[in-house]
Amino acid sequence: MHDMNPKVHIQQVSKRFGAQTVLNQIDLALQDGEFLTLLGPSGCGKTTLLRALAGFYTPDEGSIWVDGVDITQQPPHRRDIGMVFQSYAVFPHMTVAQNVAYGLEARKLPAADIAQRVQKALERVQLAQLGERYASQLSGGQKQRVGLARAMVIEPTLLLMDEPLSNLDAKLRLEMRQEIRLMQRELGITTLYVTHDQEEALAVSDRIAVMHEGRMLQLAGPQEIYQQPAHAFVMDFVGGCIWVEGRLAADTGAGLCFEGGGVQGVRRLPASAGTAAQAGRALRMALRHEHLQRSNDPGLPGWDGVRVELKTFLGTRFRYRCVLPGGQRLEFDLELQAPQPDEGELLSLRFEPGLARFFDAQTGWALT
Repeated sequence: MHDMNPKVHIQQVSKRFGAQTVLNQIDLALQDGEFLTLLGPSGCGKTTLLRALAGFYTPDEGSIWVDGVDITQQPPHRRDIGMVFQSYAVFPHMTVAQNVAYGLEARKLPAADIAQRVQKALERVQLAQLGERYASQLSGGQKQRVGLARAMVIEPTLLLMDEPLSNLDAKLRLEMRQEIRLMQRELGITTLYVTHDQEEALAVSDRIAVMHEGRMLQLAGPQEIYQQPAHAFVMDFVGGCIWVEGRLAADTGAGLCFEGGGVQGVRRLPASAGTAAQAGRALRMALRHEHLQRSNDPGLPGWDGVRVELKTFLGTRFRYRCVLPGGQRLEFDLELQAPQPDEGELLSLRFEPGLARFFDAQTGWALT
């Protein structure tokens, strides 16, 4: 999938506002037809990067290439880019169909072609019956779908989406998430999507770039981002986890192990964790909530005497907040069919050692 000539190539792009560096040497290549998501919390730089691609901001350093052409200095209207904003940027004085046709008319397409493409686009976003209604009469969700249809109908070289689903209700958000993915695949439009919603990113993307404080921490497929996070921030932000503070210790054998958090049963670390001479180096162990199991198996690492503090029903499962003997709190999940402990009860928790991830406490980078 990754050829030598990417559709879009962002090279060493930096952007500052006053003293604040909002983008710090971003390098990113999108392949033709790829759906790539920029994921991160508010203020991480993802929208700034999107706006630099659209031409609303000029990078202070670096360059942006599309189809082998340097577009860094090109004005927005010269770039063949469709954009869907978080705030519904629709024209209130036009009908739904006129809104969607706007870009096609600007491109001087034949009227019959325009009518056909507009109708198909409206069907895709479930607005086929509302073509003659004025945009000012629509609900927020309907306006956002008009914006989506208008951006996709021109079949741009590149489609940019900035949190397009954040103002929709939960049910519609799930439906539109699937529709966006189907439309994008059908039209083959290279898409850069921005969201702070990790579930959304995991569901729609070919690849995800996780951003934090203007830097890109990891670029990989959704499963790799979730299962093999490269940095502690990625581990925490995508999916959530349990942290156990500890240190590197020399094993009785030749290897190295993790020691800390009252975990019973040593955990062998990969050779890259360092040498025995680095014993004592601060490490953090991370486990997904679903990786903890109720068990007192002496062959597995874990804890005994864990007190259940709070039990929360989450629809498909229960989440338990517990207190370890040392006072640290952690959360784990149990499926509905599993026997459910009560608040105040003491239990034993274990985990498969291979599921734990380890990170350097200083730098945050994973030990691989």
